[in-house]
Amino acid sequence: MKELQPTAKTPIVGRFAPSPSGGLHLGNILCAMLAFLSARSRGGKILLRVEDLDTARCADTSRIQQMLDDLSWFGFEWDGGEHPNTFQSRRGEIYDRYFEQLKAQGLLYPCYCTRAALHAASAPHGALPVYNGHCRQMKERGELPPPGRAPAYRLTVPDEIITVEDHLQGTYRQHLAKECGDFILRRADGLTAYQLAVVVDDGLSGVTEVVRGRDLLTSTPRQVYLCRLLGFSPPEYYHIPLLLREDGTRLAKRDGAIDVATLRTRFSSPEPLIGLLAFHVGLLSKPEPISLLELLPLFDWKKVPKTDILLQKSGIL
Repeated sequence: MKELQPTAKTPIVGRFAPSPSGGLHLGNILCAMLAFLSARSRGGKILLRVEDLDTARCADTSRIQQMLDDLSWFGFEWDGGEHPNTFQSRRGEIYDRYFEQLKAQGLLYPCYCTRAALHAASAPHGALPVYNGHCRQMKERGELPPPGRAPAYRLTVPDEIITVEDHLQGTYRQHLAKECGDFILRRADGLTAYQLAVVVDDGLSGVTEVVRGRDLLTSTPRQVYLCRLLGFSPPEYYHIPLLLREDGTRLAKRDGAIDVATLRTRFSSPEPLIGLLAFHVGLLSKPEPISLLELLPLFDWKKVPKTDILLQKSGIL
């Protein structure tokens, strides 16, 4: 595969955008570490954003403070100070403006489909359903909205292939209409959907590169399309490998991955954990204690693997 060269942009602005729906785990720290090293090793900036859009799941403010403490313990320093640059839960009015902009262009329509109906129409292997556009032509069919049911709002997607040039995973293509379908920008409960919020936040913050898990690569064409509609330049993308346990399962909050707060009770300093992660992504020849700042001169995207990483037995997972 021909190596992709990042587009020259000045200044480089990266970001780390965790959700406080649970404690940070080593997979989150790896993402933060690579985002930090990528930006700072080239003289760029790194921002911190708290993705607390789902206020019901992120209502515990102590989790946010724990997250900030954990990141500080690892030695992360953010441009803009120790506090996050952005809390999504405080930006509803901003998202509303861009939502109304798309609505005024005739690109949105109300959707009354229930989750059960969507999954009933999905593929038998359990893949996420491709929306069939049922509610798009509701008026033309003479159907009335279900009484008492608030709608979600979907964005009409084009019948075209969106191409993403990812600097780690290579070229990724997705036919939006056939592989995704019209997607939700505002939920039925009135909350802005992640796809719209992340594009607006990255665009307004001047983010030029996004480092995140490769499991999010499939959502990137939707965000590139939204960038086009809203007049933002898409950032450069680096979709990094996921960390896997010895049994091959990924580290995830919902699967009970050991969180950083627990790891901090076992380690007096973060350097051994940073060294372990640096070893697994090819920045060190062996796992040995090292700080984030000491890693800066060693960082090179050419060293980072694109396939998922099976953590060797370390006694900490």
